[in-house]
Amino acid sequence: MKLAIVTDSTAFIPERVRGHKDLYVIPIPVIIDGKSYNEGIDIEPDEYYELLNNSAEFPTTSQPSLGETIEIYRDLQRKGYDTVISIHLSSGISGFYSTLFTLKDDIEGLDLIPYDSLITSMPMGHMVEAALDDLDEGFDIQAILAHLDKIRDHTYAYLIVEDLNNLVRGGRLTNGAALIAGLLKIKPILTFDQGKIVLFEKIRSSKKAFKRAEKIIGQRINDIPYPVKLYVIHANNLSVALEEKERLQKEYPNAIIEIGHFGPVIGTHLGEKAIGLAISAQ
Repeated sequence: MKLAIVTDSTAFIPERVRGHKDLYVIPIPVIIDGKSYNEGIDIEPDEYYELLNNSAEFPTTSQPSLGETIEIYRDLQRKGYDTVISIHLSSGISGFYSTLFTLKDDIEGLDLIPYDSLITSMPMGHMVEAALDDLDEGFDIQAILAHLDKIRDHTYAYLIVEDLNNLVRGGRLTNGAALIAGLLKIKPILTFDQGKIVLFEKIRSSKKAFKRAEKIIGQRINDIPYPVKLYVIHANNLSVALEEKERLQKEYPNAIIEIGHFGPVIGTHLGEKAIGLAISAQ
C-alpha cells in the first residue's frame, strides 16, 4: 500500500509537516470583485485582508472545479499511490466533502477515502499532522482513521467575531441569530455543532466573551483524554491573539498553546479580526 494524505487549503498545517512527501493540498478558490484567487497559491492572508477591506463587492468562496479535483487524484494514482485519505473542511460549511463521494469510483486504481473533519483551520491541520505521523510510524488505514476519529470526537472550537454579517451573507449562520445579536448589541460566542457554525452563547461585551470562552476551554480540558492541544486562531488580529495566548497560559500553565491564522476562505465568512479558541485531543 502506498498512502497519500490530501487536505485543502483551509487547514492550518504545522510547519514541520508542510513539506511531507506524502502530503498534498487542494487550493480552495476565493472570489474578490470578480477575480478568483487560489488560497495559498495566488493569495496569502495579509494580502487578502487588504483586498477584502478595499473590495467593492462582498467576497465569495467556491469549491475547486470538478475537473481539476479529478485530475489531482488521477495524478496521485500515476505517482504510484493506491490509497488516499482526504481530510477536508467541515461538510457543515462546504459541499466539497460530499462532492468527493461522487468521485470515489471515478479514479481507477485508487481507493479514495473522504474524511469530514467537522472543523477547519488549526484543528483540521492537527488531524493532517496526526495522519502523516501515523503513516510514518507504519500504522495501517484503520488505525489512522481511528486516530482521526479520536481527535475529531474530542475537538471543540469557540469563535468570537466582530460582525455576524459575513457569516449571514455567506450562508453560514442563520439570519435569526444575527438579528438577535444586532437588537441586543451582544458579542456572541459561536461554536461548531455537527460541523455547522451555530450560536453558542450571547455575551454583553468582548471582554466578557473572551473570559467566558476561556472558561469553557478550561472545562473542556477535563473532558478530553490527556494530552491536549490548545489553539488561538486569528483573522488578521495577531496582537489580540498574542494577548489571548498569554491569558490562557497563565490560566492553564501546563497547556501547550499554539497560535495560527484563518486563511482567506474562512476569513471571508468570519470577517477580519475574528478570534477562535480551540482544543483537541492529541
